[in-house]
Amino acid sequence: MDILYLIRSRRDQLRGNAARIAGTILEDVGFAASASIDQLAARAGVSKAAMSRFARLMDCGDLRELRLRLARAAAVGNRFLAPGDAPRTTSRFFRRVLGDIEHSLHRHLEGFDEARFRQAVDLIASAGKIVAFGMGGCSTVFASEVQYRLVRLGHVVSTYHDPVLMRIAAASLGPSDLLVLLSITGITPDLLETARLARSYGARLLAITRADSPLATLADLHLPLHLEESDFIYTPTAARYGMLLAIDLLATELALRDPGASQELLRRVKLALDDYRQGDDRLPLGD
Repeated sequence: MDILYLIRSRRDQLRGNAARIAGTILEDVGFAASASIDQLAARAGVSKAAMSRFARLMDCGDLRELRLRLARAAAVGNRFLAPGDAPRTTSRFFRRVLGDIEHSLHRHLEGFDEARFRQAVDLIASAGKIVAFGMGGCSTVFASEVQYRLVRLGHVVSTYHDPVLMRIAAASLGPSDLLVLLSITGITPDLLETARLARSYGARLLAITRADSPLATLADLHLPLHLEESDFIYTPTAARYGMLLAIDLLATELALRDPGASQELLRRVKLALDDYRQGDDRLPLGD
């Protein structure tokens, strides 16, 4: 059970020593997690016996369990425990989000290697089946983004997010097939397991993931992402724009591999969409 949630939810019902202990813990979770029981009792101005009673009030068997739960709660990091730095104005909020996005995009662009992208295009161009896996937030969405970008260029891509279907698809792949894996962290257990499964049947693996992650190590080739989280915890991670940039660069590199053939395919797509939606010439191709 989340000990901080318990303390906060029960704080209004606490009185006397228990209320002082709760306040001391919530004011400085980092200290409460690292301090000895005697130190925590001294800061709260209570006895060790009062600490024992508080532990039982918070559904802990003893003081040792209370300390373990506090240590686990503090492991999320201070930026999720300290008072929030919420912006006071909308314009400040917009600029901060935009700044994080711009920083992430420039950081990723500087770290991308054109030769590595050409190798990734070689894997795509020579693949029989192409399958994309993504789990979680942006990785799920961007697995479909890989499908949308490549199908316009004549490459049929299947996407899977369910762990059972991912396992089934991985087991169906062979040496001529390519598995594209998307994960910002590169540590999602289901992705690692299915990557190993596909690899055991000889499939080639292309990962868009954090450099030096377990998933990057498993892949035949990876396009490196940089995970640099700010202390502004209220906005989604800006690193996902790096993943989107990698996909856009990869699709463009693929199109330019044979620009004449790509132009013909894109022309056919545009014609089919214009006939369907009666749009003007500047509408995007299926976005």
